[in-house]
Amino acid sequence: MVVEKDIVAISIPFSAGVVTAALVPPGGDVPYWLAAGSCLAAAGLFLLACGRGGRNGAVLALFYCLGLFCHASALARGPAPGPDPSSGRALQGLLRSIDAAAFPHADTAELLKALLAGQRGGLDPQTVAAFRAAGASHILALSGLHLGILYGILHKALGWLGNGRAAAAFRSAACVAAAACYLAMTGASPSLVRAFLFILFNELSRLLPGRRRRPLNVFCAALTLQLAVSPTVVRSLGFQLSYLAMLGIVLLFPRLEAWYPKGLRGDPLRRIWSGVALTLSCQAFTAPLVWIRFHSFPKYFLITNLGALPLAEGFILCGLPALVPGCPRGIKNLADALGQTLIFFLKAVAAIP
Repeated sequence: MVVEKDIVAISIPFSAGVVTAALVPPGGDVPYWLAAGSCLAAAGLFLLACGRGGRNGAVLALFYCLGLFCHASALARGPAPGPDPSSGRALQGLLRSIDAAAFPHADTAELLKALLAGQRGGLDPQTVAAFRAAGASHILALSGLHLGILYGILHKALGWLGNGRAAAAFRSAACVAAAACYLAMTGASPSLVRAFLFILFNELSRLLPGRRRRPLNVFCAALTLQLAVSPTVVRSLGFQLSYLAMLGIVLLFPRLEAWYPKGLRGDPLRRIWSGVALTLSCQAFTAPLVWIRFHSFPKYFLITNLGALPLAEGFILCGLPALVPGCPRGIKNLADALGQTLIFFLKAVAAIP
């Protein structure tokens, strides 16, 4: 039986090939030999897979060799070029807008810079330590979480366009374009690239009639494309944690969320349980790697995420319009209050013995 033309069947051997090549140290002639050997092997396996009836093993081995080739050839090419200077100018413009907002507390502006632009150099060291001790470093570090929040805000803001095909196409294009601009402006970290690819594939599947969005297929498509374009990113801890967290959301979260009895959609307890299930799903898949790398585990991660994530989302939601010239002072004061509450909450959690 021929392997199904499914992205999951492609992604697993391809990713395994990329991971195998990651064991090869950069430099020297080994990457060149590995790239040449895997290329020849892939060519032979392609001919074998295209033969009469095809062979499952040949198809799987083909994509494994393609993964080897992608990573080995990237090692042979050397470091990638630096970021576009125009993205730096856009980032500086965003930082100036945050400074010009004139929030009542100076550390509110610094917190917004960290959450929107990944610039946390101006934050008080005690605040940074509180985020770390409370297990909220993922909130402070620019990641897919932040792009997801911004995407959700923009998608809802464009809801007035309606649900027609033309309106849906325009909304999807606007969301993807805005996410791409934000990605370029903030430096395209591995977790942000992952989030952008999820947004891209979700919007594409939303526009294709008769196509059902399968989270695991979106996960595998994003993983395969990111590794194909930038295979050396597999060594990045941010890349590993980002995909492990998403794997927990894809595989475990729906099962945990289903434990809550069916009832009204607006049930506040259901929303709380959904947040608990989401946090547990992410931690279950990322905790082993965190322990291996840092020999630590955040004790109060559940309290931290249930309190800090809504505060961070509300802070960003109010902080963005506060950057527009002429924004009412009430919105700026609300954003300032949410930012100060987030800092106070995490310092309180960090102080728990």
